[in-house]
Amino acid sequence: MTSETLTSSPSRQLYTPEERARRDATIWTTVQGVLAPVQFLVFLVSLALVLRFLLTGAGYDAATWSIIAKTAVLLTIMITGAIWEKVVFGQYLFAHAFFWEDVVSFLVIALHLTYVWALVAGWSHADQMWIALAAYTAYVINAAQFVWKLRMARLDAEGRL
Repeated sequence: MTSETLTSSPSRQLYTPEERARRDATIWTTVQGVLAPVQFLVFLVSLALVLRFLLTGAGYDAATWSIIAKTAVLLTIMITGAIWEKVVFGQYLFAHAFFWEDVVSFLVIALHLTYVWALVAGWSHADQMWIALAAYTAYVINAAQFVWKLRMARLDAEGRL
């Protein structure tokens, strides 16, 4: 791992011209572009179901299935995102342009999998839902990182970065 991977240089463009060309040419960019809003929609539905359960005690099964669906979509987008990074940057994860997004993504995954473990281990329904909320909080932070990075990529492409 180089020092460039660990630090962010304000003068470094997000993509080199070669990386941008690979990004624009790969089907994995489209896959990520489809999966990201799907994941966000699943998150919104699941968040509503989790909050409903925590506020009323109703709908545990629906909330549980929604969290499992959210976790499945998350793992799918992480795997396809790693493939995208390999195609664009030559490494599966922690490429210079997405290092911190990947770090936080692993926290998000760890929290989602902690929820699954709590479910299988038979923790209380309320504890499971609180873990899901922690996972969802981390997801929102991670999603904001990626939205910010998309904005930076757009500005970079326009030469305004």
